[in-house]
Amino acid sequence: MVVVRDLKSNTVITSPEKARSFLERFGVGYEFWSIKDNITESTSPSEILSTYSTEIEDLKKRGGYVTADVIDINSATPGLDEMLEKFNKEHFHSEDEVRFTVLGHGIFHLHSAESGVISVEVSAGDMLRVPRGMRHWFDLCEDRKIKAVRLMWRMGSMSTSCQYVSDPHS
Repeated sequence: MVVVRDLKSNTVITSPEKARSFLERFGVGYEFWSIKDNITESTSPSEILSTYSTEIEDLKKRGGYVTADVIDINSATPGLDEMLEKFNKEHFHSEDEVRFTVLGHGIFHLHSAESGVISVEVSAGDMLRVPRGMRHWFDLCEDRKIKAVRLMWRMGSMSTSCQYVSDPHS
């Protein structure tokens, strides 16, 4: 379940509804989707996309996204530490970064000009939309795994839309 921390005001939010309301003030989208019992570590990407097809198609229509895939990052992922070094550098994208977490945990650190840094810990059932242009970075939690559905405006566009910030965390 989501945990939002506003570091400036020292506020912690654990209610999905309150998290949605708080995050939307910064243009960040949050929803909690029901967790399906048939999703396990070994569930294939196609099975995950099929299981959540109704929710994914609805989000595609609302956000104009055209493609969805599944990322599976865990301790066995080749080059994990190098990958996490890239994710942990403050950056932004020229399109929304949309993630629906199926398994595992991660923390998105959102850099809002208005509020400073807000951390959003996501786990199974949490759908987060970081709007294009918002500075952020990402860390895995202690379990060092996350499996998530990504939605994009163009196939493979997340890697090409990333811009790193030269003066991070300021």
